[in-house]
Amino acid sequence: MANLVRAALVQATWTGDTESMIAKHEEHARQAAAQGAKVIGFQEVFNAPYFCQVQEAEHYRWAEAVPDGPTVRRMQALARETGMVIVVPVFELEQSGFYYNTAAVIDADGSYLGKYRKHHIPQVKGFWEKYYFKPGNVGWPVFDTAVGRVGVYICYDRHFPEGWRELGLAGAQLVYNPSATSRGLSAYLWQLEQPAAAVANEYFIAAINRVGTEEYGDNDFYGTSYFVDPRGQFVGDVASDKEEELVVRDLDFGLIDQVRQQWAFYRDRRPDAYEGLVRP
Repeated sequence: MANLVRAALVQATWTGDTESMIAKHEEHARQAAAQGAKVIGFQEVFNAPYFCQVQEAEHYRWAEAVPDGPTVRRMQALARETGMVIVVPVFELEQSGFYYNTAAVIDADGSYLGKYRKHHIPQVKGFWEKYYFKPGNVGWPVFDTAVGRVGVYICYDRHFPEGWRELGLAGAQLVYNPSATSRGLSAYLWQLEQPAAAVANEYFIAAINRVGTEEYGDNDFYGTSYFVDPRGQFVGDVASDKEEELVVRDLDFGLIDQVRQQWAFYRDRRPDAYEGLVRP
């Protein structure tokens, strides 16, 4: 019997301020809930612009505590209101001088389940993230939620197969990958890497990208967010490359067992032979 989970994601344009950006995502979440969605995820640092296009100390102002900051608390209230699991990517302030690119995971009853901190931090033109973020240090958590086992991998992480595999080994059924990636840099990889990761690790992936250009640089965020299944096939259409969009799809978690029995990649792993992968 099918084990259907109605899942949602939001690719959004920057509004110009945090309050209206959060309010817009709250409205998208309510629309998703009205369509029957039980889980939703937002884009990388969803409540702020992608300020990493520049290296300016003024942008530390976007950081806040997780889970005790205002945005996560507000999302907890939204989860209680809508009955949805919510993946909430924000700029985290742990203590003075300790900043992370983080996603909080909130269960459908509003309870805070934990956080993922981005491991791989880029430092290239238009993506000056090492100026702001320390590398993640909380491992590869997979959260037991009302809809199943949910993991998170953030943007630049997606280029590194090791974390995808860690999430699979921990039992992830759905992994959200909130991102901010631009047309000239990686567009041709966008519909290649996550489907390949979904196949290699045999779970669903929600790939979320921003859309449009913003005030701190000329990065052209190209949207085209999507859900992909464990066979590497898109679930429904890919979102627009120019317009904001709420994407709601039915994911059949029963397909995970089917694929793992058919392809048996986990059975045939050889961790005893992989020692060289972790040599400096």
